[in-house]
Amino acid sequence: MKKLFLTALLCFIVCGNLFSQDKGFGLGIILGEPTGLSAKYWLNSVNAFDYGFGSSFSSNGRVHLHVDYLWHAYDVFPSTEIFALYFGPGVRVKTRKAGQSLLGIRGVMGAAWFVKTAPLDVFVEIVSVLNLAPDVDMSVNGGLGIRYFFN
Repeated sequence: MKKLFLTALLCFIVCGNLFSQDKGFGLGIILGEPTGLSAKYWLNSVNAFDYGFGSSFSSNGRVHLHVDYLWHAYDVFPSTEIFALYFGPGVRVKTRKAGQSLLGIRGVMGAAWFVKTAPLDVFVEIVSVLNLAPDVDMSVNGGLGIRYFFN
């Protein structure tokens, strides 16, 4: 197992410049609400689908699943690094222990750092959620994550 980890780390370092984080498919983790898996699929260099699947730690929460459509704005921060602000709408389903699932729409705002030397992006986001069923109410989600891009 240790050899496999070291080999993968070496591939990240050596092959990192061959990859781009604004195309293809990325998979990683997100910590926050939810905590679990995060995936991103780029449609072009500006638009992407963002997916989340994980555990919800709010009261009576179990499984959280969301899909967002994102727009990215580059060159917002003057830097030699690649940063992007992103925003967009989405949908969320959250199961509950009591048997009633929540269905809501999301408004996502976040920032991503595309690591130049590796096929990784690091992101932080805040999300407003309008729950539509079974009751109408508002909540806020947020997360910090990292994804590896397979190109």
